[in-house]
Amino acid sequence: MQDHERSQTIDQENALLVRVIMPNDAVGGEPLEELAGLAETVGVVIVGGITQKRQKLDSGSCLGSGKLEELQQLVATCDADVVIFDNDLTPSQTRNLEKTLKVKVIDRTELILDIFASNARTYESRLAVELAQLEYSLPRLKRLWTHLSRYSMGVGMRGPGEKQLEVDRRLVEKRIYDLRSEIKTIEHRKERQVSARQDQMTVSLVGYTNSGKSTLMNSLTAAGVTAENKLFATLDTRTRRWQLPSWGPVLLSDTVGFIRDLPHRLITSFKATLEETRQANLLLHVADASNPAVLEQISAVSEVLHELEIDSKDTILVANKIDRCTQKQHLDAILRRYPNAVPISARTQEGFDRLAKTVSDALSRTFHDVDVETGVENGKLMAYLAAHGEILSKRFHETRVTIHCRLPGKHLGRISGPTVIVRQHQIQNPGDNGPHADFSTEDTA
Repeated sequence: MQDHERSQTIDQENALLVRVIMPNDAVGGEPLEELAGLAETVGVVIVGGITQKRQKLDSGSCLGSGKLEELQQLVATCDADVVIFDNDLTPSQTRNLEKTLKVKVIDRTELILDIFASNARTYESRLAVELAQLEYSLPRLKRLWTHLSRYSMGVGMRGPGEKQLEVDRRLVEKRIYDLRSEIKTIEHRKERQVSARQDQMTVSLVGYTNSGKSTLMNSLTAAGVTAENKLFATLDTRTRRWQLPSWGPVLLSDTVGFIRDLPHRLITSFKATLEETRQANLLLHVADASNPAVLEQISAVSEVLHELEIDSKDTILVANKIDRCTQKQHLDAILRRYPNAVPISARTQEGFDRLAKTVSDALSRTFHDVDVETGVENGKLMAYLAAHGEILSKRFHETRVTIHCRLPGKHLGRISGPTVIVRQHQIQNPGDNGPHADFSTEDTA
């Protein structure tokens, strides 16, 4: 469905918001604030909302009987077209609620999938969203099968007397299989593309959705990527060159934002999109310091990073939007819990000097400060040092040149040759003991 067609079907819907708050739920600020932001992103008109605290969700309708009756009355009073739950509902809970309320009911996962479908721009992200949607809809086909074609699988696929629902289930399963195969091919290609850049230092922006990652990338690289004040404005990875002061060029990547209770099927589907993050040398975790729920958002991002198995990567917490911190206690709370966090404003560029120094120091932990002495005719070696490190100075003496440079350990271990002498000023990490590249020239003695 095209975006303009989607807006024509959704814009006029009135929505009621519902959240059942469980004992372990972290609630910062208004409990329905984030759900309201998600709902507004798809264009519905919010006409009301209710919350209920429970020890566990009701197996039949999620809500207790009294609260369900209150919701039923609210639907009639507000003339609601759809009820949106901030919880994940089972297919039976959804059916029971729709039967009682007589309106459409969707849950948090379905809402997030709808937003992703609206914002997906590249072929890769559209495939990932379609896969996640189909995996979500498979157990819910009784209300979601009308758009499927009974002929898509060709002659001979329907047995005598087979129900339409069974046909549709087979169609969905076949499409899921095809999508997984195609996405797996994209993942392998993406891995090769990212691995081809392993000679360059890479920094990846991660963080809660709408924390200002795209604005930060624009400020650091003049990338011109879309930066909107809405949730999940960015779904596709963008990589640009960042000229890091006192360091040199690094690759900076911006990718999809995370959110509390991000559907697992989305994380799986977007594995190829997140490949830049998985292979980055350093992560910049961007947090919205002006948000009352910032600590909960930081924890939610950490959980997603753990699920992606990249939580052990070197990470710098960046407290963004300090220009919007009307209440200083939000920023103070971050710095008390995370004293090494770097406060910045991506909009005004306040704190950028400290950010650049912190990133440089973090990247330097894997680098060596060395003098490389060779013959002045060894242009191959000098070109290699310039491409893979930072040349700080050159000293010439007759037929020899001494190059003072900063070089990654994996490249330092590959320098060899009878005319090459390497003197290390300081060793942070052991160099790569892999195969050596021969940069020697013929010994002119």
